[in-house]
Amino acid sequence: MPPSIKGGEETSLCQHLGGEWNTPFASPFSKGRGLRCGIVALLSPAMPLLDKLERRFGFLAVPGLIRIVIVFTALVWGLMWLNPNFGSALDLDPARIRQGEVWRLVTYIFIPRGIGTSGAMQPLWVILFLWFLWFIGEGLEQAWGAFRLTLYFIVGMIGTTVAAFFFGARFSNSMLYASLFFAFARFYPDQVIYLFFILPAKIKWIAWVSAAFLLLGFVVNTNSYRMALIAAMANYLIFFGPEMIHDARHRGEVSARRKRYAQSSRTEAEPLHKCAVCGATELSDPNLDFRVASDGEEYCMAHLPKTATPTR
Repeated sequence: MPPSIKGGEETSLCQHLGGEWNTPFASPFSKGRGLRCGIVALLSPAMPLLDKLERRFGFLAVPGLIRIVIVFTALVWGLMWLNPNFGSALDLDPARIRQGEVWRLVTYIFIPRGIGTSGAMQPLWVILFLWFLWFIGEGLEQAWGAFRLTLYFIVGMIGTTVAAFFFGARFSNSMLYASLFFAFARFYPDQVIYLFFILPAKIKWIAWVSAAFLLLGFVVNTNSYRMALIAAMANYLIFFGPEMIHDARHRGEVSARRKRYAQSSRTEAEPLHKCAVCGATELSDPNLDFRVASDGEEYCMAHLPKTATPTR
């Protein structure tokens, strides 16, 4: 069921990268309290290539792409409500495409999924689904810009088509929408939504649960399914894979440095002072005073050599 969104964003792209807030943008879920970040993309090893592509092919960007998808999805749902068999003429069917029905390469993205086909409450769920998709699209376009979102969407469509033609996958547009959601979770991990309008949950928690189900399917299914899943999620892997690898390496390096520091540093159970005669320390008796004698050894005051000149 579609979730409802809590107003305001708790963590944003700006906070993640140290950017500053810019012009506010309107959102049906944040009630106009969302903010647009001055930083428009996550910094990762893939960014220089995307920068080059944007400079050369930026004119191909489709501003408001997700809004266009939502409009056509709403139209298709209306036609499917009048004729339930209408969706079968639009779905991604490799056999039909080979027979010349090439429009299916595009029209499948407009088929509403996971919102049922009947019931008095269906229009409400359709509206909430499209509303949530609008929210995700707005957030991604604010973070990435129109070109990168367009490129991400097109690569996702290509991956879904490859999965269908070469591996027999029947994902349709489900993985494409899932990749949009995972991208949104990367940019806004602490955005809170209300499941069933009651249970608050952060986007990153839902993303982790969804990823766990995908990983389970990857493990238990056939090699054909695994390849299809990789192909369908190629856009996410291409855009965020290098950054994820970089972050994993960085965390490993930080962990290694912390271990080295912990091994070389003194623990609380290790004394700083110790008498060379009796072995007493400031831990065994906090009232003891210690001095270093001329022979370089440290003594408690009771065993300090009488002829030695103590030094502080």
